[in-house]
Amino acid sequence: MRSPFVRRWLALATGLLAAATVVTAGPAPAEPAAPAPAPVIPLPPELDPGFYLPPADVVAATEPGAIIAVRQVRVADFGLLPIDVDAWQVSYRSNNSRDEAIPAVATVIKPRGQAPSPRKLLSVQLAEDSTAGYCAPSYALQHLSVAPLAGQIVVPAEFLFAQAALSQGWAVVVPDHQGPYSAYAAGPLAGRITLDGIRAATGFAPLEVGANGPVGLYGYSGGSIATGHAAELHASYAPELNIVGAAEGGVGADLGAALQMSNNQLTSGLVFAAVLGLTREYPDFAAYLDQRLDPLGKALFAIKSPLCVQYQSALLPFLNLTGMIGSDGNPLDDPPVATMIADTRMGKSVPGMPLFVWHSAWDEILPLAATDTLVDTYCRDPNTSLTYTRDHASEHIVAEVVGGPAALLWLRDRLDGVPAPAGCTISDAGTMAATPGALGFLGDALSAKFASLFGMPLGSR
Repeated sequence: MRSPFVRRWLALATGLLAAATVVTAGPAPAEPAAPAPAPVIPLPPELDPGFYLPPADVVAATEPGAIIAVRQVRVADFGLLPIDVDAWQVSYRSNNSRDEAIPAVATVIKPRGQAPSPRKLLSVQLAEDSTAGYCAPSYALQHLSVAPLAGQIVVPAEFLFAQAALSQGWAVVVPDHQGPYSAYAAGPLAGRITLDGIRAATGFAPLEVGANGPVGLYGYSGGSIATGHAAELHASYAPELNIVGAAEGGVGADLGAALQMSNNQLTSGLVFAAVLGLTREYPDFAAYLDQRLDPLGKALFAIKSPLCVQYQSALLPFLNLTGMIGSDGNPLDDPPVATMIADTRMGKSVPGMPLFVWHSAWDEILPLAATDTLVDTYCRDPNTSLTYTRDHASEHIVAEVVGGPAALLWLRDRLDGVPAPAGCTISDAGTMAATPGALGFLGDALSAKFASLFGMPLGSR
């Protein structure tokens, strides 16, 4: 029997929509004149280290965001129905949260219609929420990946929001924001990979964006972690990027609060996966758990390590997460844990771009109170431009379905150069589906998607 989490993600998809050849490699980025065609059967990262894990010296010799390798790919709905767009994978240099050089991969996609120059770009951070390479977006979005059988299901479902952006004529970049070791929930890492993915996309000439092209950020749930940290890091890490707005919903603002809320609850299996992912980016936290986890916890680490999100959620819910950690007091107060939680908590800096934030008032996975606190923190700055909505007719999954179109409509105004409202606007909505213009935007996007099933290239109108 599918877990409620899985059923709701499948409902998201139903509601919205009734190895490869390396072309370039080396320390200096280069643009291929004619990328090789996509392979018939794509390889997951575990079987494709040449692209996903280039030599360390090559990575270190490359500037952050510079392309190391590029290849053409075919993207598809749920791995089955090819989408009529131009798509590539780019391998590029990024930095982890300790400023060490790491490889990263993103999928860049361009609709085939004409667009004003420069083309607008939306960076879409999908909720990977998994701890294995074959769950990464770059693999799960490809035609004939194993996504519909045994792989990632959330990424293909959420990709429908990226297709709504493509239907507007925008280019899209989808980073594998968990990095080469699937460090789920490691926000500062994800933020850097996201910003360097935008650098790679704006530097990739076939995408037609260019260095000064307007860029928006979108992310929900696990994707909100990458989006929120990218927004906070923008000014210090990649200030040259022209990011004009960021939309984040179901916000993972405080992982400590999420862990406490999930303890002994239905969502504990998913949050345990985040604990596993965080050990891959925080060595002191990993060493602490290696010493303190009880036998059940260590067994779960081994069992859950190769799993995608739906299995992480379904396998052994109602776990006593803190009880598996031997501690004289609250393990969240122990220095290695507290340091990791502090590093991944949002609110350390105020993003300079306008923000659109939404959260279900009844969210069962990520606590509303943590997002309220984050918004209050941002709004203490008089220069903040922020729109925050609490949706009262949803829970975690439904909130993206009803709030995502409103977020994309808001991003369209920012990308079109319409100034965002000054100051902070905080409101409670019965349902965000009633946001003026949101249903029309959704209808237009679905019409374009439906037409693409009958030979109309997506975004060609």
